[in-house]
Amino acid sequence: MKNWLIGFRLFVALSVLTGIAYPCFMTAVGSATFPEQTRGSLIKKNDAVVGSTLLAQKFTGASYFWPRPSAADYNGASSGASNMSPTNEILKKVVAERQAQGLTRENLYASGSGLDPEISPEAAKDQIERIAKERKLTSKQTALVSELVQEYTEGRQWGFMGEPRVNVLKLNLALDQKL
Repeated sequence: MKNWLIGFRLFVALSVLTGIAYPCFMTAVGSATFPEQTRGSLIKKNDAVVGSTLLAQKFTGASYFWPRPSAADYNGASSGASNMSPTNEILKKVVAERQAQGLTRENLYASGSGLDPEISPEAAKDQIERIAKERKLTSKQTALVSELVQEYTEGRQWGFMGEPRVNVLKLNLALDQKL
């Protein structure tokens, strides 16, 4: 009986420590040091949340930049890849359909998580012509779209990690604001 009581006390103590105290402490530290990120890095427009810089949103209009395709249909609750191999006939068909839409580079294949909010600057540049045509932009306005892609291109993290990237949501909001 004594061993059972010791084990139960240890279970309660560790449950409180690791299940309540530690998460509360880390949340407080995170809120103090990274307040924007702990709130989900939400972007607001006219006091309404339009999205998060951390998760891709589904842009289907041809007048907007598109993120990488999502095997999870941009659903954060069920993120994940399709796990289709390069020889899978369904994947080949989907890629052919995306090529027919004029998509190139990484926009042909779904992202690994299905939620990547960023694309490469090259993938963004590949979409400028489609956007200009859809919005019936002049050459001067099309040049402005190219400048927006350059402006919203983020470099490598800490100068050496990862690749340059463009956040699709931020770019699309800037596109709406400027044009």
